[in-house]
Amino acid sequence: MKKAKKHEPHEEHIDESWLLPYSDLMTLLLALFIVLFGMSSIDAAKFEQMASALNSALNGGSGILDHTSMNPDTPGADLGKNKQEPKEITKNTPGQITDAQMAQKEQEDLEKLKKRLDQYISKNGLSDQLNTKLNQSELKITISDNALFSSGRADVKPESRSLAKAISSMLQEFPEYEVVVSGHTDNIPISNNQYKDNWDLSADRALNFLKILLLNTKLDPSKFTPSGYGEYHPIASNDSNVGRAQNRRVEVSIIRKYQSNNTAVKAVGKGN
Repeated sequence: MKKAKKHEPHEEHIDESWLLPYSDLMTLLLALFIVLFGMSSIDAAKFEQMASALNSALNGGSGILDHTSMNPDTPGADLGKNKQEPKEITKNTPGQITDAQMAQKEQEDLEKLKKRLDQYISKNGLSDQLNTKLNQSELKITISDNALFSSGRADVKPESRSLAKAISSMLQEFPEYEVVVSGHTDNIPISNNQYKDNWDLSADRALNFLKILLLNTKLDPSKFTPSGYGEYHPIASNDSNVGRAQNRRVEVSIIRKYQSNNTAVKAVGKGN
């Protein structure tokens, strides 16, 4: 008679059934945090890549992330749409001034200054000696040489210093502009002991006139530049006395800071 085999006692296994809902819960929490992270990001492209990778890993590409991106009422759902370039902001934030607005203000400033200069010229009967012109690059004041200097000399006449002072008082109201004072001559060579050529004469005339402007301490010397051009920038023919007289001049140029190609500025002149 065979002896019955003794059965070894079964090992007691710990119940691990709780691991399944626990792992599901962890997976859902992971998905939730990834969704929240993606919704907080402004980069839609990265969000889409992350959502695609997660869906593929979890359930083959369909699930909560796809549903979120398809539901337009869900916060952040628009991140799943095709990324569009942001539209250009046309409204200014408070305190912001555009270049176009600055160019407009500059135009108004220069027109105001030109009007004051023209009134001064008319009031003092100087229309045959001074003229102003406003164009796309500058406001230019042109002064004939006989209004300021004796022939062949660069010292400003005592009676003409008041003109320089009048111009300087007008310029002080517009301190932000660069100013170039340039001297010009005709093409007749100079012959005296003080100057060897027209270069020197034109440069000294510009410098001396500029120094009188800067007697006004309200002007900033760093904004002013003297320049001598000699006979090489004529505005008329040197073949006649009238043309040569026009070429002998000092120009005070108030330089624009905003020169827009899109805004046509009509040149406005007075006098010659």
